[in-house]
Amino acid sequence: MPSQTSVPKNAAAAARPDMSVILVTGSYDKEIRFWEAWSGICSRTIERTRSGETGLMVHGAPEQQINRLAISPDKRLLAAGIHKKVCVYEIASPSSSPAITFDGHNSNVTSVSFHSEGKWLVTGSEDGTIKIWDLRSTHLHRNYDNEAPVNDVVVHPNQGELISCDQAGRIKQWDLSENICTHELTPAGDIPMRSISLASDGSCLVAGNNKGRCYVWKINDERSDLPRFQAVTKFQAHNKYLTRVLFSPDVKYLATCSADTTVKIWSISLNYEFKLDKILQGHQRWVWDCAFSADSAYLVTASSDHTARLWEMASGETVRQYNGHHKAAVCCALHDGAG
Repeated sequence: MPSQTSVPKNAAAAARPDMSVILVTGSYDKEIRFWEAWSGICSRTIERTRSGETGLMVHGAPEQQINRLAISPDKRLLAAGIHKKVCVYEIASPSSSPAITFDGHNSNVTSVSFHSEGKWLVTGSEDGTIKIWDLRSTHLHRNYDNEAPVNDVVVHPNQGELISCDQAGRIKQWDLSENICTHELTPAGDIPMRSISLASDGSCLVAGNNKGRCYVWKINDERSDLPRFQAVTKFQAHNKYLTRVLFSPDVKYLATCSADTTVKIWSISLNYEFKLDKILQGHQRWVWDCAFSADSAYLVTASSDHTARLWEMASGETVRQYNGHHKAAVCCALHDGAG
């Protein structure tokens, strides 16, 4: 997270929004809010309107429920999983209308991820499918039938594979070149797998289930004689429902979010030992989502208490609280790295 923005040198620069830090939250109040990270001020709101200019149905709450957010690598686009639809907004545009709307899922969209080059968008849904959308042609590029509601999907750093987890307790690797599922893991039987995270260097996978338990695999090269996914450890992260697991970009920490109102930070040793480093306490209700800053020094969280928070990792303290949502804040996205 960079230091606070300095005063622009000219009026033209002042008129442009600060694009160095993109911080966004989504809520059951059907609003997407952009925040100035350091001041805590809401700089823009994408909301439902009577004219339906957001491209969403105005009547009926589920049609506008915002489930997941992702920012494109070049900071140009924001993708939002909104009930069954995926709306893609231009971040620099003041318009509340999506530039692209992908309409193909039959149930809640639970996961949204950009391919590294920003040409493809990957989505997972409770309808049991994983879809890859072409952002250039706006067409559906590929469809995978997972046969069970999908809870999370991540793109492998090699950009050639997807890894998903689902309500049936399975973790699957999908090969984008061969268009098939190549590996399947079921570490806890049929207990639903809620969230997965891949280390930025592709070396490690963590999955968390509904019971608060985390499972860790070392990922070996496909060309080696070792298994692709080598189980290395498991641990009880929370005693209540787990909502999110997320590696820090430097792969030194794992954040876990839970219904117990806390976020736990786990330090990771070179031999894959996960040790509780600190507990981030302050939210009053479920913590649904989190996002690290590019330098791994800060963490943003979203909670059912209607707020989002910015935490300093070194101290474990809240350094900013974002107030404005009228219902549960259930997803967040942060991009403060190079565009």
